[in-house]
Amino acid sequence: MSSSQPFHLSSPITGPSRKKSRFTYRHLQLLSQSSTSCPLRVIALIDYDAFYAQCEMVRLGVAETQPLAVQQWQGLIAINYPARAFGLSRHVTVTDAKTKCPELVVQHVATWREGDDRWAYRDDAARHIQTDKVSLDPYRLESRKTLALLKEILPAPPVQKVERASIDEVFLDLSAQIHGVLLQRYPELRYAPYDDPTERLPLPPSTALDWHADALVDLDSAETEDDDPDWDDVVMNIGAEIVRGVRQSLYEKLKYTCSAGIARNKMMAKLGAGYRKPNQQTIVRNRAVQHFLSGFKFTKIRNLGGKLGDHVVETFGTEEITDLLATPVEQLKAKLGDDTGTWLYGIIRGEDNSEVSSRTQIKSMLSAKSFRPSINTTEQANKWLRIFVADIYSRLVEEGVTENKRRPKTITLHHRQGAQTRSKQLPIPQGRKIDETILFELAKTLLGQIIVDGRAWPCANLSLSVGGFEDGVSGNKGIDMFLLKGDEARAAMEPPPRSNTATPNPEDTRPEKRRKLVEATSIARFFSRGDSGEEPEEEPIDDFADEPSAQDEVDTHEDQTHKSPDLQQQDIAAYFCQSCQKSIAETDRAEHEDWHFARELQAQESPAVKSPANSRPPGQISTKPKRGGIGTRGRGSKPEKGQSRLAFG
Repeated sequence: MSSSQPFHLSSPITGPSRKKSRFTYRHLQLLSQSSTSCPLRVIALIDYDAFYAQCEMVRLGVAETQPLAVQQWQGLIAINYPARAFGLSRHVTVTDAKTKCPELVVQHVATWREGDDRWAYRDDAARHIQTDKVSLDPYRLESRKTLALLKEILPAPPVQKVERASIDEVFLDLSAQIHGVLLQRYPELRYAPYDDPTERLPLPPSTALDWHADALVDLDSAETEDDDPDWDDVVMNIGAEIVRGVRQSLYEKLKYTCSAGIARNKMMAKLGAGYRKPNQQTIVRNRAVQHFLSGFKFTKIRNLGGKLGDHVVETFGTEEITDLLATPVEQLKAKLGDDTGTWLYGIIRGEDNSEVSSRTQIKSMLSAKSFRPSINTTEQANKWLRIFVADIYSRLVEEGVTENKRRPKTITLHHRQGAQTRSKQLPIPQGRKIDETILFELAKTLLGQIIVDGRAWPCANLSLSVGGFEDGVSGNKGIDMFLLKGDEARAAMEPPPRSNTATPNPEDTRPEKRRKLVEATSIARFFSRGDSGEEPEEEPIDDFADEPSAQDEVDTHEDQTHKSPDLQQQDIAAYFCQSCQKSIAETDRAEHEDWHFARELQAQESPAVKSPANSRPPGQISTKPKRGGIGTRGRGSKPEKGQSRLAFG
């Protein structure tokens, strides 16, 4: 990996006879603000190469050329690139993998076992599928370590904008940082002539840009490499330099290699990161966007890999971007609706105004287990609840719950029997210190509520989650609440969420219901990767939801739900799924059924989860229920006759 080198152009940019750039001083100002509408914007995606496998390679101290795979039960969930050279993929069995690659090192993921206060690596884990629970904590901890290093390398906020998209992907908005570098190297750009921000910039010097060993996407048909660069090429080149240095630091300090995509927005950066792997970075210049996209099916673009993508394919008879480009926007709007048609028209042309969100604090944590065979007694369920609690509490400690830095407000239990899924929720007492005892007592109470309702056994799946994280109260903040006024006082006096069963009522406008729509994203992120139409390098199997949702690329999955083949099933057979009318390999049956289960949980838990603006089709975003609707008593409803509002200041 080449080291970062200073970028210089050889000639001055001023002179009365020079032509003008397409960009203005106003565009420079937007660049300094990391504006999503800036045509000079630069976004990068850092994508760690076979991350789980790399974590184990570093932990075990094996050579970079050593083939290695990560095992869960009888399947493989991650394979490093030396092993892929032998034709291995996550769809082969452990036995077949070792046959194809005799030198293969196979490491089973860490597991929880009853009575443990911490996960552990075990040589016999694969034989204990019914008594162990997968833990992905080692990879989560390494992911946080890489994120901390990234923040250390890059400038401090507000210049720094970092968004953890998944356990192995991080978006960087480099715009503000590049703006600073640009003004250092070209001080003539600091002030607009006559203080007119609409004045066009002078062209940069006519010289070739050094892209080092980066993968450079070919330009569009109307462009040539002989054309003089404009400032969008220059800022992209500086961005490539920054990312090259970041990748070098990650390798030198943590021994992790990563690929990267550098482009004008998140969508193009994401596609670019997967273009050349491993350990390479791809630059998609503005003049190369259409040529780059012409090599993709639009079903590979985020939000077009699911039902919407299928609908577009059925409507227009193609999944090729080049075919769809010929369709006028009015025809797209007529067939798909105004909002979705307009969005699709822009997306296939590389337009994406979604923001890189710097928020990286977690929203929820979830621990789950699918039972094969099903469990049938309260005693069995309680044993698993203890393991769930230990799993979640260990992560809460990492989050700072013992120091009262952050703490969850609610605890939820999901229970599945056959095709029926039920959920119960309770508030976590805010006046008590959170420990394993209180979490276990709450979990048992929730299980008791499900048992009282009947039809609790046999149970095919249990999952326990905590959510609604907030900063802990310290000092005299509790007393200060008496001095709050207006909206602050009303917010502080809101009651905690009540126990929840079945699907939330969309007519219910209570504040806690509205909060839940935002907070309950753990199950929604279960199948967000599938919605993109892309297959990730490695797929987390354990159910943990401890990072913010990133519309796209999510690292939350259920224990055993995706790659847990039946221990007794060796021959490849197929069965027909009545729900989606598809033929599925028998070895993938459990995975497929649990995928449907996750869809059911999402329908119950987050019917109106909304992605950030411009990141998904407008027509696909559910609207929130209106406040104060008929039959509600939520905040915002009008007082009934004879009633009056309390004054809070």
